[in-house]
Amino acid sequence: MDREGEVVICPIIMGTMRVVLKLGTSVLTGGTDRLHRPRLVELMRQMAALRSAGHEVVLVTSGAVIAGWEALGFPPRERTVAEKQVLAAVGQGVLMHTYAQLAEIYGLKAAQILLTADDFRDRTRYLNARTTLAGCLSRGVLPIINENDAVAVEEIKVGDNDTLSAFVANLVEAHLLVILTDAPGLYTADPRTHPDATLIPEVPRITPEIWALAGGAGSHRGTGGMQTKIQAAEIATRAGTPVVIAPGDADNAFVRAASGEAIGTRFLANGSRLEARKRWILAEIASGRVQLDEGAARALRERGGSLLAVGIRGVEGKFERGHTVRLLAPDGTEVGRGLTRYHSGDLRRIAGMKSGAIEAELGYEYGPEVVHRDDMVML
Repeated sequence: MDREGEVVICPIIMGTMRVVLKLGTSVLTGGTDRLHRPRLVELMRQMAALRSAGHEVVLVTSGAVIAGWEALGFPPRERTVAEKQVLAAVGQGVLMHTYAQLAEIYGLKAAQILLTADDFRDRTRYLNARTTLAGCLSRGVLPIINENDAVAVEEIKVGDNDTLSAFVANLVEAHLLVILTDAPGLYTADPRTHPDATLIPEVPRITPEIWALAGGAGSHRGTGGMQTKIQAAEIATRAGTPVVIAPGDADNAFVRAASGEAIGTRFLANGSRLEARKRWILAEIASGRVQLDEGAARALRERGGSLLAVGIRGVEGKFERGHTVRLLAPDGTEVGRGLTRYHSGDLRRIAGMKSGAIEAELGYEYGPEVVHRDDMVML
């Protein structure tokens, strides 16, 4: 900091950068059962500091349910979906009002944006959400995003705000996703049970070994643990956005992470920045899985070909034409994702067939390709 107490942004990000910040319930409450206002003030100060340096910030926040519980006087928890929706309905207004007041202190205007999984599944809704966010950023407005828990049911839920933050990073083509949590980062083992565990400062690629270090779920206050953060990191890094998982209670954690300082665990981007259509395909929640034989997996990986029915060994899940499916090699590795031209029932019938036999089997055909290479993202 300089002598006047203002944050000095590291030269590494002197160019304009778009950063998505995700705040979990544990960070917002400081480990208590209510919103911790002093911490919210400090976090807003950091967002304002980055904005003053010319960078764009998008906030993905948890905390609506805990805010609603506090507002209603901490009634006994039933842990049902209906109760969560009521608490979220009450708490979302409280949470947004708090953010808007704090933003005003620093001369910022805030916008509330509530999303569900359908906003990522449907191409039109996806583009509408992207346009709204782009409009907010172009006008200097701070977008504050949460899942619409008050109305979301299982079929349209993203699931947790770690995953939501990765989808949002994809949506706005962020240069960085910062997830602040109550953990210092990813460790070589659970530090609560392994005193000799050490922090992993950098993860070049998310492997099965990294997944094995993720551990279990989060606290009773939040829905996520390290597993959901690794999942978010995997989604974002595949789309070309690096991710930092850092401790929310560390001094200037957000600014330091955005400035490239070694704090927490940094996950390096593993993909090039994708064109808009393929970024949407990767962001969309997959509806099913398609098991490939070795020849098909090799054709997709090495030759950039389309997926034909003859190379399919199995189909999992229920999905319609145009939905996104995961494409899995025989060893279970995800080769890519793409938009299927056949719904799951038809695909089970034509799996393993040569293209010329599809019309005879179904009575119609939508072309020889099950997933065309133009509708596919290779991982």
